[in-house]
Amino acid sequence: MRNDPIPGRSTSGEAAVRGIALAALGYFIITGADAAVKYALPEVGVAGAMLWRGVVGALAVAVIARGRGLWPRNTRLVLGRSFLHCSVSALWYVVWLAGLGLADSYAVAAAAPLLMTLLAIPMLGEAVGWRRWISCLLGFSGVLFMLQPGGDLWRWEVALLLVAVVGVAVSRIWTRTLASTDTAATIALWLMLMHIPLGLALLPVTALWPEGRPPNLFPSWPMFFLLLFFGVSNAIAHLLFARAFALTRVASLAPLEYTPLLWGLVLGFVIFAEVPAWTTLAGAAVVIAAGIYNLHRERVRRAEERARHGAAS
Repeated sequence: MRNDPIPGRSTSGEAAVRGIALAALGYFIITGADAAVKYALPEVGVAGAMLWRGVVGALAVAVIARGRGLWPRNTRLVLGRSFLHCSVSALWYVVWLAGLGLADSYAVAAAAPLLMTLLAIPMLGEAVGWRRWISCLLGFSGVLFMLQPGGDLWRWEVALLLVAVVGVAVSRIWTRTLASTDTAATIALWLMLMHIPLGLALLPVTALWPEGRPPNLFPSWPMFFLLLFFGVSNAIAHLLFARAFALTRVASLAPLEYTPLLWGLVLGFVIFAEVPAWTTLAGAAVVIAAGIYNLHRERVRRAEERARHGAAS
């Protein structure tokens, strides 16, 4: 039985600022990791990416945590959340291997914060007023604009990505729930470890092989170092995410889900020469505006709560 203290949830102002800073850094790091794996996918395939992420990421978390506080307390939720997130990762790798651009995928994923805001109602008991309901509906209209028939994103890969986005939103909320029972190292380690059995299960699936050939699990030295960076970056980013969701509310962190789109635009252009269509960028702008408004309403609501508590005391 583990005896180390659990950080638990916190909603103090200072803790919230730290949580936002940690999450922002995590999203910056994970975008670099995503660019690395997208580059490596034509050689290692979906299963290879899962295995490299699982093995290297788990070792990195264990080293960073010095082997302490790694056994889960809420075992069922830790494993369930890990399985869900790994399944989401596999879907992302499938759509990238099929040719969907980095920034395009992030534009679709901009719907995740809106889903997180809505799912936090039944899953965390957080309140959402009518203004945020309207902003969420407007945000989803931006998603529909991006996915209009005949547009650049009217393709089967985006349907898979939308399923993955729902999984991302649920996974983020479960991370917040686990913050009251398990450490960031526990959450990150078991997420990394779950990639290994899923990667092995996907290895025989020929439809996921790059260019119809078996994945090269032991690539050249340059690719080896790229995959090493990919695994370590994932470990660090998910440690940061787990700690951030323990420090502040889901609604406060949700808008940071938009920052990978900014980094993805730069990396997608520099590395892959990708330029998203104007409809993608316009729709993403509507979605992001709705998410930022939700953050504004969250701050207003918290200020009103503090004012009421101050008056009552």
